[in-house]
Amino acid sequence: MNKRKQRNRQEPHPYLHLVADYISILIGSAIVAIAFNVFLLPNEVASGGVSGISTILKGLFGWTPAFVQWAFNIPLFIAGIILLGRNFGIKTAVGTIFLPFVVYLTASWEPWTLNPLLGAIFGGIGVGIGIGIVFRGQASTGGTDLAAQIITKYTGFTLGTSVALIDGMIVLAAASVFDIEKGLYALIGLYLTTKTIDLVQVGFGRSKLVYIITNKQVEMRDAIYEEIDRGVTKLTATGGYTETEKPIIMVVVHQTEFTRLKQLVKTVDSSAFVIVSDAAEVLGEGFKRA
Repeated sequence: MNKRKQRNRQEPHPYLHLVADYISILIGSAIVAIAFNVFLLPNEVASGGVSGISTILKGLFGWTPAFVQWAFNIPLFIAGIILLGRNFGIKTAVGTIFLPFVVYLTASWEPWTLNPLLGAIFGGIGVGIGIGIVFRGQASTGGTDLAAQIITKYTGFTLGTSVALIDGMIVLAAASVFDIEKGLYALIGLYLTTKTIDLVQVGFGRSKLVYIITNKQVEMRDAIYEEIDRGVTKLTATGGYTETEKPIIMVVVHQTEFTRLKQLVKTVDSSAFVIVSDAAEVLGEGFKRA
């Protein structure tokens, strides 16, 4: 049996991690701000968050969105520190202040589309990309995220419920201030933002988690080591009908390796029972670094 390849990586200096985090926060905040100014605001798509509130207030009173965002973000950040009793850190403060700053700087940019549907689609995707990048920098852009955490602490609602409650109220307000159609566009933008954040967080790559129940566990294990160069984990299960113990081999492979694994399993034991599921994100040796 061939030995598995050793993947030695030198850990980067901690300061490089910190610098990379701040770069992510600045780039992500800038992307959110630009998407807001060129897609969402000109089409009056208020897809949740403080940016959605600033869109509504712009439509009602003509208030400058950047100032509205600062007016909400900074007090919410301070309230979060006081009421939640913890330090949100400099990183979140940077995102809280820098995003409205870029909104202010790019306020004169021409809209990239005046089609509300396109604005909702590409604005939602752009905001999702930006927030996802900020999250990868281990920070947030503040705003209604902090309000949701405060609601969660004092009401017992889950965080997901609190976020949905706040964003839902903003979308309903947009439908009331503008029209029902704009509210529907806002829902599209909000949905795409959520999905895009998930995509940025876990990446485009997908892996397969495979459970193999076989009477030839040693041969199967060795074949996977030699042919696929993947480690395996042995689990022990008990048959529900026979009440006898059966070994289960668990292995995670890249999607591109899955076809080879299926063929290999069939070759070693054509009667093996195989269960396959998607693994959205795998961290560790041979996969993405934590």
